[in-house]
Amino acid sequence: MKNRVLIGAVTLVSTVALGGCGYLSGSGGPGDRTVTIWLMKDSVSADFLDRFKKSYEEEHPSIHLEFKIQGWSGIGPKVSAALKGDDTPDVIEVGNTQVAQYAESGGLRNLTLESMRDLGSEEWLPGLADPGSIDGVQFGIPWYAANRVVIYNKDLFEQAGIKSPPKTRNEWIEDSRLLNRNGNQGMYLAGQNWYVLAGFIWDEGGELADDKGGDWEGALDTPAAIRGMDFYKEIQSFGDGPKNADEEHPPQTDVFANGDVAQIISVPGSAKLIEQKNPELKGKLGYFPIPGKTAKNPGSVFIGGSDLIVPEKADNGGAGLEVIKALAGATWQADLARTMSYVPNKASLAHAIEGQEGTAAMAEGARRGRATPNSPQWAAVEAENPIKPYMSAVLRGGDPLAEAKSASERITARLAGS
Repeated sequence: MKNRVLIGAVTLVSTVALGGCGYLSGSGGPGDRTVTIWLMKDSVSADFLDRFKKSYEEEHPSIHLEFKIQGWSGIGPKVSAALKGDDTPDVIEVGNTQVAQYAESGGLRNLTLESMRDLGSEEWLPGLADPGSIDGVQFGIPWYAANRVVIYNKDLFEQAGIKSPPKTRNEWIEDSRLLNRNGNQGMYLAGQNWYVLAGFIWDEGGELADDKGGDWEGALDTPAAIRGMDFYKEIQSFGDGPKNADEEHPPQTDVFANGDVAQIISVPGSAKLIEQKNPELKGKLGYFPIPGKTAKNPGSVFIGGSDLIVPEKADNGGAGLEVIKALAGATWQADLARTMSYVPNKASLAHAIEGQEGTAAMAEGARRGRATPNSPQWAAVEAENPIKPYMSAVLRGGDPLAEAKSASERITARLAGS
C-alpha cells in the first residue's frame, strides 16, 4: 500500500529524480562485501545518497553500498517475492503501513534488540514505530515521516482580523466562520478526505477499526467515531469542497491558488504547487498544525512515512542492519530532515528543521501522529475504501449511524479477507 500522504511531499522536495532500476555513485571502492539496499523512487535526493554513501564507505572500507531504486507501482509482489528468496536485497524501504503485511509472511528479521539497545526506540514517533511492531516484535525501523498541516492565506487571515493561527478546535471553527465571507471560502475541504477524518476520529477516542483478539472489526459506528465525523461535517461546511470527491478531484492546490480560499489541509510541500499555479501567492502562505481540543496538544493526524526492514534471507543482513543504524541515527536523520523537509523519527531531533515553517508545523503535528489499523488486510480496505462513500452520504444528509454501520460492516468483511 502506497503512503499516499507522502506522494505530494516527496515529489515536491526531491531535487533530483532517481529513476531507473539502480543508483550508482563514483565514490568508494568495491569493498569486500556489497550491501544491497532497495529505496523507493523520490524518497531521497541523489545528493543525499552521494553524501551518505561516501561517508559510510570511508568509515567502513570493507563495505560497498549498492542502492537500487524501486517504483511504488507493483512493489508489493516484488517485495513479497524477495522475502521468499528471489533476488533478496539486504535492506528494503517500505511504507510504514506496509510492515504488517510483510511480517505476516514470516520473512522479516526480528530487530527488537537492536531497536532498544542501539537506536533508542523509546523515543520514536509512535505513528512510525507502532506500525513496525507486530505483537511486540519490532520488524520495521522508522526512517522518516510526513503528515498534513493547515496551509493558510495570510492576507485573508489579516483581512478577517485574525492575528495568529488557532490553537484549539473551537478557535479554528470561529476563525473559519469569520473567513467564510465576502466571496471567500473559509476552508476548502473535499468530502472524501478520509485521512483527515481519521485524525478527528482519533481525537474523539475512536478508531477506524478495532482489534478484537486478532479479529478486526470496523469501528466507524461507535459514538466517538461519529463525533469525529460530526466535526468533519462542521469544518467542511465553511467552503465549497465537493461532497462526493476527494482532495485530488479537483486538485485542492489548484482551487487554493485562485486566491479566494483561506485554508486547506495538506502536506507543506503543496505550497510549491500553489505558488507555481499562482506566483502572486509566494510569501503569503502560512502553516499551522491541525488544532486539537485544547491548546496543550495539536490534533491527531495520520502520519505517513517509511520504515527500513531486513529480510531473513538476506546474504548480508547483519551488514545491512548496520547501514540501517546509520540511516536511522541522529546524524543522518538530521541531514535527511534538512535535505528533504521530512520529520525525523524522533521528536528530540526536530531542531534540525528549525527555520522551515511548514516542516516545523508538520513536526509539531507529528507528535500526535497515528497510522492506519495494523492489520495485514488493511490494504484490502483501502482498495475498496468504504470510508469515502460513507463520508459523502453523511455530508449529503444521510443518517450518520446507519451509514457508519454499513461502512463498518464492509470494513470488517475486508479485514476478514472476504
